Amino acid sequence: MRRRFGRSAKRLESVWQAYGIRSGESALTMTGESSLTAERLEALLAPHCLEVMGGFAVEGAEEALPPGTRTVVMLGPRQPGFWPHLTAQPEWLDGQADPVDRWSRRVIGRLACDLQAKALFPFGGPPYHPFYQWALRTGRCWDSPVRLLVHDTQGLWVSFRGVLALKQALDLPGGEKPCGTCAEKPCLSACPAGALGAAGYDVPRCHDWLDGEGQECLSGGCLVRRACPVSRGHARMREQSAYHMGQFHR
Repeated sequence: MRRRFGRSAKRLESVWQAYGIRSGESALTMTGESSLTAERLEALLAPHCLEVMGGFAVEGAEEALPPGTRTVVMLGPRQPGFWPHLTAQPEWLDGQADPVDRWSRRVIGRLACDLQAKALFPFGGPPYHPFYQWALRTGRCWDSPVRLLVHDTQGLWVSFRGVLALKQALDLPGGEKPCGTCAEKPCLSACPAGALGAAGYDVPRCHDWLDGEGQECLSGGCLVRRACPVSRGHARMREQSAYHMGQFHR
């Protein structure tokens, strides 16, 4: 255990140095109004195998956001490496329920405190925060042909562990919708149960399939998500997909 934390500390040190952050400099010191950048935020996220999935500016008060929010930053798993990292964490090893959500609360909650921000999560409701609508505002997520969100670099594997509601203005780039240059659109015909397609998602039909012939979906993840060309280039482990399918189908 001591060796693991030692390696983590060295990794964090190297990441900070790569982004020009002095050793021992606190997140509060380095992320003041004038110094917080997308690159420095990524440096804070990297040791936790998280990354910025997109974000957007907030011009005025919004009911779903904490007062004073100027930027919404959406965070998700950084691949490769997210699943081995998470399954080595105390929340996974203690045998208690909801290890992924508890880890997300601890890690993103601590980052939010260091940044004088607020952490918001896609779980814990009802009511639930409007993550789908927030994702569409980032310019990096869109409605796919099968109505699921599609991300510019993660495809249909896109998922979020939380949001940072920052009091600072932060310039975050957008992306290009991958579906516009996808001629075959394999996602439309990939579902063996006919439960997910252009008409949307028939959840009961999906569960019926998983009860019977759906072992490949349960062990490796949804075949529709896997069919996306962008998803195929995204290094998500089958074990991670199997865990989330197990949470969905129980």
